[in-house]
Amino acid sequence: MDETQRAADRVADTGRRVSEHVARTGPVLGRASSPDGAVTVVTPPGGPPRDVRLSPAALAMGPRALADEILRVSARASKDAAARAHRALERVVDPATARALAEIGFEPGPDDEDFGGSYLRGSR
Repeated sequence: MDETQRAADRVADTGRRVSEHVARTGPVLGRASSPDGAVTVVTPPGGPPRDVRLSPAALAMGPRALADEILRVSARASKDAAARAHRALERVVDPATARALAEIGFEPGPDDEDFGGSYLRGSR
């Protein structure tokens, strides 16, 4: 078996293990809330928010402040999702693949919601 075939076999095996893991555990989602709980966001890794929940208090913030808060919380939820994806996948991939995940932004991170940064750049 040549090196190309071995690499293709490793990729296929990793894909199978990841697919089986996701089938068992369900989709990876990150979650974050504003400190006062007025805004809560749920999002998959690297994707747009799936769910944005606003309390009645959030509606009193005004449009610009609310938009900024949604973006801040979305960024934290996205980072949480990336960390959860890394922690979930590192169980079924080889160490080199786990390092590659971190290099592209899927860092393991802490288990809490207190982080920043994401694909969201801020309100415009």
